[in-house]
Amino acid sequence: MAQAIETVTFKRILIANRGEIAVRIVHACRALGIESVLVVSEADRTTLGAQMADKVVCIGPASSSESYLKISALMAVATGTQCQALHPGYGFLAESEDLALACEEEGIVFIGPTSSQILSMGNKLQARALAKLAKVPMLNGSEKVIDAHHALVLAEKIGFPVMLKAAAGGGGKGMKIVRSAEQMPSLFSSASAESRSAFGDDTLYLEKYISNARHVEVQVLGDHHGQLIHLGERDCSLQRRHQKVVEESPAPALTQTVRDQIRTAALKLAKAIEYRNAGTVEFILDGDTSEFYFLEMNTRIQVEHPVSETVSGIDLVEEQIRIASGQALRFRQEDVIFRGHAIECRINAEVPSEGFRPSPGLITKWIPPTGPNIRLDTHCFVGYRVPIDYDSMLAKLIVYGVDRLDAIRRLKHALDYFEIEGIGTTLPFIKFAITHPSFISGEVNTVLVDKMIEEMALIDRKELV
Repeated sequence: MAQAIETVTFKRILIANRGEIAVRIVHACRALGIESVLVVSEADRTTLGAQMADKVVCIGPASSSESYLKISALMAVATGTQCQALHPGYGFLAESEDLALACEEEGIVFIGPTSSQILSMGNKLQARALAKLAKVPMLNGSEKVIDAHHALVLAEKIGFPVMLKAAAGGGGKGMKIVRSAEQMPSLFSSASAESRSAFGDDTLYLEKYISNARHVEVQVLGDHHGQLIHLGERDCSLQRRHQKVVEESPAPALTQTVRDQIRTAALKLAKAIEYRNAGTVEFILDGDTSEFYFLEMNTRIQVEHPVSETVSGIDLVEEQIRIASGQALRFRQEDVIFRGHAIECRINAEVPSEGFRPSPGLITKWIPPTGPNIRLDTHCFVGYRVPIDYDSMLAKLIVYGVDRLDAIRRLKHALDYFEIEGIGTTLPFIKFAITHPSFISGEVNTVLVDKMIEEMALIDRKELV
């Protein structure tokens, strides 16, 4: 059982992130009566988060390597402003064992799991080994592959197609689908170089590739007293370049048996490592067989956490802070009641008709949708200049319905009233995607977005003729 810690009172928390998640954490701090200190780069001085936080400290220039990714600078701000805890949000250093360790050494509470838990799940090979010990379903795969020839030998044993994956990876970096022996040399070289560039580690491994795959993940919460619960599952199958586009909870088109099994498997892994704070156990589900397999565990809050909050009624960021302070979970699994259906779509500053080209610039019009069961998480406003330096996400639109079709109806209505001008956005694509017959039916998979993009481009070409 996890070792309990003394309950501490946080007076001030450092938020080591930007964008909408920074705003989200500021709101949680206010609700709990805690002061927020936000670090910003020179490019983020005017964001909504900077306007809302109790204290703002500029940490460096626009380049993330000189600002948000500098652990020494973060620690200097945390100690200099007498923060008792640090919330890393997601992205940047949220899954950095080095940041968690630095906090531990400085006596600052890291609002997340321990550095050792981050390390164990951050390396995908180690995570696979731990999942196997916990008897969680696994895809047929390999240990570390030495070179392209070794990868080819292993791939022939596993059976094509296979997926080359970065052991230190995430976000689709260092990930390549290999469909034949002839493709292995070039794709191995490409995946290795990409992994080295993104993570400073070119270690690769193989997994069997499932063509009709769904991405289903389970939200877990664990405290320092050995208590662990799940907040249901989310379907995140609509993805572009391995980046999620639309997420929903509960996952559609699952039998109750599979739903129960996948939630149980997530808890088994989390219990095996005595996980604490918020985390997400991710699975690949074979759409043809309904068999599911462990993919990875994200040791942080997720972009898509609002859909789990919406159907469970539990504020995940507040719970993260309570858990980090040493408080026990306030509810048991049987206390968590799921109601209705929630869908989230990400709105990015990109031009869909031009290959989703990034579109930074000045927002000249911003009319967000409002109404019952509509939530918008954002850091943007009229007059905000979207920088080129960071992720292009502008907002997350979340809707709630009594069932899935009601949620889709509300989402379509909300999107129709969402107006953004001055920059290109993905609003046109999102509108197309959520009215696509395959999405309406719940028959989604991880390659459906590519099909949608092709269909949308064909329609655009016909309209130009």
